[in-house]
Amino acid sequence: MGDTRAKLLEGAVETLRTRGIAGVSARSIAAAAGVNQALVFYHFDGVDDLLAQASRHAAEQRVAAYRDRFAAVTSMKELLDLGRALHVEERDAGNLAVLAQMLAGSQTDPKLAPATAIGLELWVTEIEEVVRRVLAGGPLAEFVDVGGLARAVAAGFVGLELYEGVDRAGADRALAALEQLADLVTALDDMGPLAQRAVRAGLRRSTGRGA
Repeated sequence: MGDTRAKLLEGAVETLRTRGIAGVSARSIAAAAGVNQALVFYHFDGVDDLLAQASRHAAEQRVAAYRDRFAAVTSMKELLDLGRALHVEERDAGNLAVLAQMLAGSQTDPKLAPATAIGLELWVTEIEEVVRRVLAGGPLAEFVDVGGLARAVAAGFVGLELYEGVDRAGADRALAALEQLADLVTALDDMGPLAQRAVRAGLRRSTGRGA
């Protein structure tokens, strides 16, 4: 029974990857899983429930596969380098396409939105932990909304999957701009204590946080 359920979860992901959200049905998922169509409704509360659970299951697997690499990151530059590598690997494996299809489906089927959001949050949690760690002690730490920045990074890499389809050069430019920002953060972190205090003071004045 567990094996059949696992096959259906993988079949749902494969169907999203190869047919898109428009091609998803109990029949197409069952065909991809190599099982009887009736088993979709035996193991799940319909196709939407199967898609939601498959999306979360796939995200858990992918995040786990990168966890050690996230843990090894020591700078924003390394995080962006990992993000670029992750983007290429996940794009080539078709996993970004699966996420993009779930996002598209969530626009018209609200039942899919919570599971898609949970899958995204798994990525955000890993990124947020890295951002918090690499900014700690630096001049920007007290001024950055770490959770918001982590979500912006995650959203940026998801969006690039769609952007690349119409403007590959523009997507590359966007990645380069993120890397320039990471270089700036690294440069600030490499400043001496006096320079860092001056940066903090300037930021406090400009943000109205006082001296």
